[in-house]
Amino acid sequence: MARLPYADLTRPDTKPLVDQITAERGNVLHLYQMLLHSPEIARGWLTYLTAIRQRSSLPGALREMVIMRVALLNGAPYEADQHGPIALKEGMTQAQLDALGNWTESSLFNEQERAVLAYTDSMTRQIQVPADISDAVKSRFDAKQMVELTATIAAYNMVSRFLEALDIHSDDQR
Repeated sequence: MARLPYADLTRPDTKPLVDQITAERGNVLHLYQMLLHSPEIARGWLTYLTAIRQRSSLPGALREMVIMRVALLNGAPYEADQHGPIALKEGMTQAQLDALGNWTESSLFNEQERAVLAYTDSMTRQIQVPADISDAVKSRFDAKQMVELTATIAAYNMVSRFLEALDIHSDDQR
């Protein structure tokens, strides 16, 4: 169970944002139910994560592979629960999802994916990215996509840290 109660979605100061989230996402997930304790933070979060997920030029399967790897590295099951089905819809295979935990030993990832996974691991585990890992990714993406990739990894590290600090899980009761 989450460490804080979820926000009251009927409060007048949250109602417009609740309506926007519902229109854009279909429902108000536990993540947003928590964020709505601070409507301004929730609004900024929604804008940023919508740009990451829906306005980026990165291929969807690559974006979701990164998100799933970050969730795995950070022990964030809620993030994985939410993005596993999206990853499959975007073109990842179940076998690739299953192999993410030991991707360095798997033949299921091509050279571009391996470079991205190494970059994801480095950003998530060490923060600083060694030049050889950065160079391997830079050789496959233009500047715009490098920014989008880096922002995606950073954003989902933020998401997983928020979820885990407040103990938010998919099976929480509202």
